Amino acid sequence: MSGHSKWATTKHKKAVIDARRAKSWAKLIKNIEVAAKLGGPDQAGNPTLFDAVLKAKKTSVPKDNIDRAIKRGAGIGGESVEYSSIMYEGYGPNGVALMIECLTDNKNRAAAEVRTALTRNGGTLADPGSVAYNFTRKGVIVVGSEGTTEDDVMMVALEAGAEDVGGHADGFEVLTEASDLVAVRTALQENGIDYESADVEFVPNLKVEVDADTARKVFRLIDALEDSDDVQNVYSNFDLTPEVQAELEQDED
Repeated sequence: MSGHSKWATTKHKKAVIDARRAKSWAKLIKNIEVAAKLGGPDQAGNPTLFDAVLKAKKTSVPKDNIDRAIKRGAGIGGESVEYSSIMYEGYGPNGVALMIECLTDNKNRAAAEVRTALTRNGGTLADPGSVAYNFTRKGVIVVGSEGTTEDDVMMVALEAGAEDVGGHADGFEVLTEASDLVAVRTALQENGIDYESADVEFVPNLKVEVDADTARKVFRLIDALEDSDDVQNVYSNFDLTPEVQAELEQDED
């Protein structure tokens, strides 16, 4: 029985991973379409499209899917896309602040799905502006640690105009003003430093430490929000101490 149970668990985990990957691909494709629509299909002249394509490639989105998305976004071949960008503000368990970024072709559906995910998972929708002041739009570049050091990254990034370089789960994180993102990531490239992703994100001005129980509830809420095809990104201001991280990692064992 234990063998059967283990196989069933593994099979379930694979189904969950496959479903999440499909959703992730759909959202990456949407980013490519919007970038191509706003800046044209030429990646060399459209840095937002370049970064969207790079991110998709690193997530193993097939080249054909990427090419079709660029053509749809740019209106090549008769196909076209129309998405609206909407930002919702909310609170999670224990007052954790949330910024919920949506890209949708149906505003009513997006609003309903965001509201449902919040109310079913201990969150509430907030009035516009009541949460946004806690966040600032920043360029965020994630650099892998393989083949480079923090000093290497810091020297190039700061000289190119970055604000800060720190540790990240995947290596190093470079923070810039939103307007300096392209210049800094270009400098990293020119100096032979590969980067995993370069995005403009909502970064909290002040993080709030939470305990393990609150963290679990917040993660459940974020998962529920990200299950919506219309939700592109969820930003939050919660922070975890090393002790809380260790406790949460035990949950996964």
